[in-house]
Amino acid sequence: MPLPILNSADDVCGALRAAIVAALPDAQAQVTAAGPGHFEIEVVSAAFAGLSMVRQQQLVYGAIKELMAGDGAPVHAVDRLRTRTP
Repeated sequence: MPLPILNSADDVCGALRAAIVAALPDAQAQVTAAGPGHFEIEVVSAAFAGLSMVRQQQLVYGAIKELMAGDGAPVHAVDRLRTRTP
């Protein structure tokens, strides 16, 4: 899927939220910009129940991998990723 043109940190935050909710439909995702290309993400989802923290985070990274791929990716790093169940 081609990435949309993202012009601001708000656009990227919205794209990150959308990608997470697309992969985890019940998710509540909060995304904040922490600096150019750097973001902090918190995701609450029932899909995390019974999973290790590493597996929970793998689900989130899998959802946003398109936004982190390549030299011109809008997301350079996730500085903080918190996952939890409702």
